Amino acid sequence: MPARQPSLDSPQAPARRAPRAGSPAPPAGDGRLRKRAAASTVWYLRLQAALNLLAVLSLPFREEVHEHNVGSFFTPYLATAGLVSAFLALFLAVVMRRRKRAAWVFNLILAGPLLCLYALALTRAPYREHVFNWLSAALTGLFVAALLLARREFDAIGDRSNPRLALAVGAGGALVAATLGTLLVRETNRIPGATLQDEISYTLLRGISVGPLADRVGTVDAPRWADMTVNVLMAATFLLVLYACFRAPRGACLLGPQDERRLRTLLDRHGERDSLGYFALRRDKAAVFSPSGKAAVTYRVVGGVSLASGDPIGDPEAWPGAIDAWLAEARRHAWTPAVMGASEDAGTVYARHGMDALELGDEAIVELTDFTLEGRAMRAVRQAHKRVLRAGYTVRVRRHEDIPDDEMALLVDRADHWRDGATERGFSMALGRLGDPGDGRCVMLECRDRDDVPRALLSFVPWGEHGLSLDLMRRDRACENGLMEFMVVELLLRAEESGIRRVSLNFAMFRSVFERGSRLGAGPVLRLWRSVLTFFSRWWQIESLYRANAKYRPLWEPRFLLFAKSSDIPRIGLASARAEGFLTLPVLRGRS
Repeated sequence: MPARQPSLDSPQAPARRAPRAGSPAPPAGDGRLRKRAAASTVWYLRLQAALNLLAVLSLPFREEVHEHNVGSFFTPYLATAGLVSAFLALFLAVVMRRRKRAAWVFNLILAGPLLCLYALALTRAPYREHVFNWLSAALTGLFVAALLLARREFDAIGDRSNPRLALAVGAGGALVAATLGTLLVRETNRIPGATLQDEISYTLLRGISVGPLADRVGTVDAPRWADMTVNVLMAATFLLVLYACFRAPRGACLLGPQDERRLRTLLDRHGERDSLGYFALRRDKAAVFSPSGKAAVTYRVVGGVSLASGDPIGDPEAWPGAIDAWLAEARRHAWTPAVMGASEDAGTVYARHGMDALELGDEAIVELTDFTLEGRAMRAVRQAHKRVLRAGYTVRVRRHEDIPDDEMALLVDRADHWRDGATERGFSMALGRLGDPGDGRCVMLECRDRDDVPRALLSFVPWGEHGLSLDLMRRDRACENGLMEFMVVELLLRAEESGIRRVSLNFAMFRSVFERGSRLGAGPVLRLWRSVLTFFSRWWQIESLYRANAKYRPLWEPRFLLFAKSSDIPRIGLASARAEGFLTLPVLRGRS
């Protein structure tokens, strides 16, 4: 037989060598020079931010800089010893590091004309007589040269609505900041008789710099703290405008009917691989496919983070192609790539694309061939099951497609009523909907009391042909304790009748910490970490989820958080908390 040829998406294909996450293939020659030039612009802006902040805090250094900004001296690009310049330089450093095209244009528009002005000034006396002016012009020129040399590196696009939003934010913010600043200057002015025009001029000049720039308005003399307050107000306005200018696109292209059909086809062929595969069908996600169409990565953009969940869908040989396409999309929009809840197999593939892994916890999987209620270890579960059964509760197990529409509507209404809070939680391990006609193969467990009144429900999504994965768990808070354990046991006892061989239950975050931290010989660091998690379990169900799952004697499958850079972990954590519904932030209308 002839040797098998690697497919287009196969990791063995020589043309598919994966680069670092979010980065192009390692360049040679001029490519390396461009990358160094781009990095140098970021470090220049960081340095200017530090120096400006130091000048604001240090009076001698600030006066030295101000001396060079008046008369026949000038300073390098963005060196003004003002808080606005410090924030501006720091913000530009952040967005330039993300390779945003708009930031490159913004810097070139500011620094280019400034360099031309410096060059013109150096042709005349007395400017050309001062060595520091030549140094300032040289530093500004090197920055502009680095911008021009690295122009191809800044290819990340922004949202099309950014210019309009920035204009609105700038106009409104400047009006508010100028009004508040003028009122403050009027109340604190030590010199009587100043006109409104003088107070406005002083406020605007103080918004630019806390140095002698505003001293030209001789009829106004405000205290130092008032000058700083005005400068901070203007700096805050600048930050809002810059955020509006450079915010990442919100990823409005969500899962459409055609993409959903393609994903369902891939799940029909490869759905057995991942218990979280069906959750890729959430309609608040988007999908990017491999070139061959045999695999896909589904993701949602939250706060500038492209957040994928679970493993890629489809043929594992095509996973590298889908991951490449997803990372390229993230780089194009300056999104931070991250994956929540990836398995060890998928984590290995992502690692080949330059992503690092952090273990989040373990997924509880019950194999039906190994499950039994017999034995001392299952005594508590067995007793809880018998107690609820004696109380007259019964469980009905049906596929969603077998439930009449009126009954499904009642169950959906009860599920909404029993929900803990107004926010629908879940992203990586929840479908986010109930009773949709497209989810007919999902399984519903309905628990009723002795009066035939619904008291609780569980909903499971398909895990291939012979598995189920827990999606939804709701109950009436006034019902019997142990009702959820009763329903889970009823499912496990009846599952083989429906051809179900394995069931994925809840995810237990940091399970290994609780398990190993309670053992004899656990080290002090592990015990301290366990104590911290136990403390926070008072508000979040961390330890309780582990205990609730462990009673069924499941297999524990580790799940990982994948990220490109360690410095992105706080941002990814915030985006994950928002996606899962644990944190709700005020956002702009229409934002994800």
